[in-house]
Amino acid sequence: MFLLIKFTLLYAVVLMLVALGGMFSERSGVINIALEGIMAIGGLAGVFVLALGGNLPAAVLVPVSILASAVAGIVYSLLLGFSAITLKADQTIGGTALNMLATAVAIVMVKAFNNASEAGNGAASAKLVYSNEAFIYKIGPFTINIFLIIGIVILIVSYLFLFKTKWGLRLRSCGEHPQAADSVGINVYQWRYIGVMISGALGGIGGFAYIVPSVTTWNFEVGVAGAGFLALAVMIFGQWKPFNIAGAAVFFAVFRSLANIADSTVLSNLGLSKNIYSMMPFIASMIILAFTSKNSRAPKAEGIPYDKGQR
Repeated sequence: MFLLIKFTLLYAVVLMLVALGGMFSERSGVINIALEGIMAIGGLAGVFVLALGGNLPAAVLVPVSILASAVAGIVYSLLLGFSAITLKADQTIGGTALNMLATAVAIVMVKAFNNASEAGNGAASAKLVYSNEAFIYKIGPFTINIFLIIGIVILIVSYLFLFKTKWGLRLRSCGEHPQAADSVGINVYQWRYIGVMISGALGGIGGFAYIVPSVTTWNFEVGVAGAGFLALAVMIFGQWKPFNIAGAAVFFAVFRSLANIADSTVLSNLGLSKNIYSMMPFIASMIILAFTSKNSRAPKAEGIPYDKGQR
C-alpha cells in the first residue's frame, strides 16, 4: 500500500503540473499538443544543471535546477507561440512537430555532452547520471519529493489566478471570445503568449519532476515516455478546471503506478506482463475520453487563430 501511495503521488504531481500548463494555454485559445516536447526540454535543462552543479549545496541546487527547467520550457513553448499566434499556423501540426524535435534535440545535446566528457570516443550514450538526494524527503514510512509541495502551491495559485483575479478573467476571455475581449481593450495576442509561456513553465517543471525523483539515470532517447500525452487526457477529463485536473491526475496516476509495484505486490500472482500495466493509463484514457468527450466544454475559441481584422 505504501508503494502504491508513493508512486501515485509521484505521477499525480507530474500529470497535474503538465495538465495545468496545458489548461492555461488552452484557456487562452492555443491548443498545446507540444506538452510532451516541452517536458523533455525542461527535464533536459534541469538534469544538465544537476549533472554540472552536483557539488552545489542543496539550497542552491534545487531552486536553480527547477528554475532552469521552467525557463527552458518557456523558451521552447515560445516556438509554439510564434507559430500559432504570430504566424497563425495550424496549432496541432506545430505542436506535433515540436514534440518530434524535442527528443532529437535532447539526444544530440546529451550525446555531445557525454562525448566531450569521455574525451571524444564517438560512442557516447544519450544517458545522464545525476543525484536526486536533494529533492527527496522521508516522513515516517512515506517518501515524498519537493515537487509534491510545489504542485500543491501551484494548484492553489492556478485556481486563484484563473477564477479570482482580473488577469485570469482576461486570459479566459481570450479563449472564449477573443473578438469581444479585443473590443474592450484586451490584447489577445499578448494574453495568448502569456498562456503559452505559463504552459511552458509548468510543462518544463513537470518534465523535470517526472525524471528526477524516481531514478538517478535517464536515457533521453525515450523522451518522457508519453507522459505529456497522458497529461492532455488529464486536462480534458478535468474539464480545464484546476481542482478537477488534480483529481483526474490522481486517478490516472493510480493506473500508472501499477507497473512500478507489479513485481512486489499481489499483482505478481496474476502472471501478467509488466508492459500490460504500463499500458493501463493510456487504455483508461482512451476509454474514458471516448465516453466523456461529448460532454467536454473546451474553451470555444481554442485552436482558432485570432485575426484582429475579423469580427
